[in-house]
Amino acid sequence: MAAPRMSTAAPLPGRCGFFVEKKNRFCKMIVAKGKVYCGEHATMEGGVSRRIVCPLDPKHTVSEDKLDKHLKKCNSREKPKPVYYVENINTGSADGDETLHQVSLSELSRSQLESLLDKLKAGVKGLQCDVEDSVLSHPIVQEELNNPKNGDSAHKHLKQQSSILGNLEAQGLLGRGRCFIEFGAGRGKLSHWIHEALKTPDHQKTPDELQMLLVERCSTRFKVDGKHQDSGVEFERLQVDIQHLDLSKTRSPGLCRVQMLKLKKLPLVGVGKHLCGAATDLALRCLLVTPGPKDETEPPPKRLKTSEPQPADPQSDSGDPPEPGPDADSGPGPVQGLAVALCCHHRCEWRHYVGQQFFLQRGLGPEEFSAFCRMSSWATCGLRPTSQELRQREDDEHEPAEETDAVNSFLSSSEREHIGRLCKRLIDAGRLHFLQTRGFEGKLCRYADAQVTLENVLLTAVPSSPS
Repeated sequence: MAAPRMSTAAPLPGRCGFFVEKKNRFCKMIVAKGKVYCGEHATMEGGVSRRIVCPLDPKHTVSEDKLDKHLKKCNSREKPKPVYYVENINTGSADGDETLHQVSLSELSRSQLESLLDKLKAGVKGLQCDVEDSVLSHPIVQEELNNPKNGDSAHKHLKQQSSILGNLEAQGLLGRGRCFIEFGAGRGKLSHWIHEALKTPDHQKTPDELQMLLVERCSTRFKVDGKHQDSGVEFERLQVDIQHLDLSKTRSPGLCRVQMLKLKKLPLVGVGKHLCGAATDLALRCLLVTPGPKDETEPPPKRLKTSEPQPADPQSDSGDPPEPGPDADSGPGPVQGLAVALCCHHRCEWRHYVGQQFFLQRGLGPEEFSAFCRMSSWATCGLRPTSQELRQREDDEHEPAEETDAVNSFLSSSEREHIGRLCKRLIDAGRLHFLQTRGFEGKLCRYADAQVTLENVLLTAVPSSPS
């Protein structure tokens, strides 16, 4: 076998001299003055310390003799937790080890599957399983939708963002004088368009302030936050898992960027685009559940008047009671509503699920919840025909295809898709029940066409009208 032909006979000037056989070219990393190899390939030179994998992040290496110094400044090192970080504050509670409740559909017999389907039908009995259409748009996004530079993927995202803005406006939630919290913000495009919509002349007439809080657990590239640095609007990004975010931890000035929620007490509006699986439940808990071991059936506590004395904060460093005044209440402003695009019900977890009480009232528990979560993926996973359907297409001389599992033996692809949607509606019904116990009126709507996204259901909620 002939040796692969090298793309270049020598490395480019100022570049590493190590030849990468897999890529059939020299390494393109820049080298230090007087060096032949870059830092990653410095071991090729004599007298250079051996490089080892970083114990904090195996994606990069470090010189063995400089390991101690590197660990102190490595980007993957454990950093001091901000004051708004309270471990597992929004996780909820579970009965025992959750791994004991996990169900594998492939291991169930036909009779067990039929029993699950009977429980599903009983669970959805009396529920409104049909979701109304609410495919709206907002004019602020129209120009970008008409931009020919956007490909199909960008066009689909813009359609979804436009519809979410339209539904926010229809619910009376799109306006100034609010703090929008985008959960699972990613690059922050949804917050960007909310801000752009509130820059229009109609909204600029109101001098009310506007705040944007973006919550994302991962470090994200190509964020759009920088476009708004000179806009006069507070754009704050928190790199924290929703599971550990406590919005009430705003008592310590200068320690937390969530401090702005305390100082101005603007009403909160929670938003999210494709808030995956359990992240939706975590966001609902973060917004609506008072920190502490409270029962889910309890109504939200009344806010204390500023003239009344308040107990000392147990998390405070000094332990002294807060000074009376307009900022004595440590919590953020009231929740005015939310609009969250749901997705990935198969990634929900019983421990985080806010509709546990709803399930238990219907005689369902964590085992059924686990099974329904897995079955919910049938609604969007692009099902192939079952073995029985394939046999009907084959000629008589062909041997029948072997059954892969008990599901294929008695459920067609269309039936599985219908069951998957019922599972999604049952899980979402538990979320609607939770919102109702918290004094909110929630609803589900189809905010985008299936050609745009199969996960096209939007959960919205506003405070219930007084009876």
